[in-house]
Amino acid sequence: MSTTPTRRKTTVAAFLRTAAVALLATSAVAGLASGPALAADGDVAWTVRTASNSYGAARSSFSYAVNPGGRVEDAMVVANRGPVPLNLAVYTADGFTTGAGQLDLLARDGKSVAVGAWVHADRGSVTIQPGKTAQVPFKISVPDNATPGDYVGGILTSLTRADQAEGINVDRRLGIRIKLRVGGELKPNLAIEDLHVTYGGKLNPFSRGDATVTYKIHNSGNAALSGQQAVSVSGPFGSLRAGAGGIAAPPELLPGESWTVTVPVRGVAPAVWLAATATLTPQLTDASGSTTPLKPVRATTHGWALPWMLALVLLVLVAALVGALRYRRRDRVRRRTREEARVRDAVEQALRGQEPQTS
Repeated sequence: MSTTPTRRKTTVAAFLRTAAVALLATSAVAGLASGPALAADGDVAWTVRTASNSYGAARSSFSYAVNPGGRVEDAMVVANRGPVPLNLAVYTADGFTTGAGQLDLLARDGKSVAVGAWVHADRGSVTIQPGKTAQVPFKISVPDNATPGDYVGGILTSLTRADQAEGINVDRRLGIRIKLRVGGELKPNLAIEDLHVTYGGKLNPFSRGDATVTYKIHNSGNAALSGQQAVSVSGPFGSLRAGAGGIAAPPELLPGESWTVTVPVRGVAPAVWLAATATLTPQLTDASGSTTPLKPVRATTHGWALPWMLALVLLVLVAALVGALRYRRRDRVRRRTREEARVRDAVEQALRGQEPQTS
């Protein structure tokens, strides 16, 4: 949120006044909507969609394969569904994955270095009369030195209105995703990092408890990737294995992005020394929308799984044993000291008994 004379909201999900509209707007930016996306608030309503041309009709988003130095021309169609004229700002921005796992776009004053910098609309604003539509052409110019791989951003329309009741400016945005795959060697790769396992036992030392496995998925390649996950926990030598079910798939991560995963594993035996294994199968989506699974990635870590009540009993027994041994040692020292004193007294008495008599 940037600071102005009045506060300004800039995120795609926050700019709308109702949850239903917020969902529509988020879907539009993510390129998930099957039809035109709608933004509406009172007497203001507009939609955005892709233009029908040689790239296709009724596309849910813009997607291109372009070589470094390549050029693309396309258009977005904006329609005014409300009863009053609309003057909308038009701009482009880089995309990123939010903490909720959704695609968002940088605010207008954010610094874009890829799609947001390579895509240029032919105008910075568009005015549309009620019931009318307007095409917003744009051009994509990929730099000659662009690194091969996937890039995601979007082209947006924006309307800022003052909310007198809350004393803020509400920035309502509606846009369409743009995905570029720059030609060259594609190196898709997901890595599992910072893998940890912790164990929570129960009072009954012989009952099974729960383990928690956490790790970070890092897209260390140059392609946008999703993935399928599997997590298991076992005792020494692979015994007493327990698996986690129903793990939600991570969002599609852009190159360089990371996603933290926390997986509970139920019914884990307190096998003292646990091995936790996370398996990740990357999923690569091509330009046609087909998904191909890649070679699985695995990582293993270890952690303690002590039956705490039994461990407490053992600790008490060890403490008692140590105490008994120390008592016996002190007792032997005391007896040795008494014996040495007795011998010393006996020697002194014997020496006094041998002293010469004087007359």
